[in-house]
Amino acid sequence: MSKYTVSITKQQLSELPSVVFNGRINVVERLDQAVEALEFLSMQETVGFDTETRPSFRKGQTNKVALMQISTAERCFLFRINKLGFIEPLKQFLENPNVTKIGLSLKDDFLVLRKLTEFQPAGFIDLQQLVKDYEITDCSLQKIYGIIFGERISKSQRLSNWEAPALTPAQQSYAAIDAWACLQIYRNLNAKQFNPVTSPYLVTETYN
Repeated sequence: MSKYTVSITKQQLSELPSVVFNGRINVVERLDQAVEALEFLSMQETVGFDTETRPSFRKGQTNKVALMQISTAERCFLFRINKLGFIEPLKQFLENPNVTKIGLSLKDDFLVLRKLTEFQPAGFIDLQQLVKDYEITDCSLQKIYGIIFGERISKSQRLSNWEAPALTPAQQSYAAIDAWACLQIYRNLNAKQFNPVTSPYLVTETYN
């Protein structure tokens, strides 16, 4: 007997072309900007979601979430939590069940956000659970995106300073892609465009 799974190796991933985000990026640092952005986002059916936290290089020390990314297919908003705080309009958006929010390993995002303010997230879908229905065994956003779209998300900015006075263009692009990619994966799977049986990353296991 045999069964199959879908998985991509680090070597295969490294050979893929890099993802480019061609949408518009809005850095949100003021309350008025946040309110305007959230009014727009509240009219969307589905958005991508992610957070970034300044890395800590001391054992046992963790920093507070610095950035929250919320993306449509064409626009990504970067909410600078370290400057704004976890403001009430943002909390209300995350608790709004009428907007579907797509993320990855959401329990980790919720954990760091709850260190700022208690909230009850609603309308969230975690891709790590969704991809299991398509026999994808990889859990990272980079690998899942590579399997489905044949492109590689660069992680070069992951350990950069997300609390810097101004985010560099490279940081903005990296942060936007992470949220946008979540939405792209969900839309592809939801539209039944991915067939695991025809994937070039199909792995067949034979057993007695």
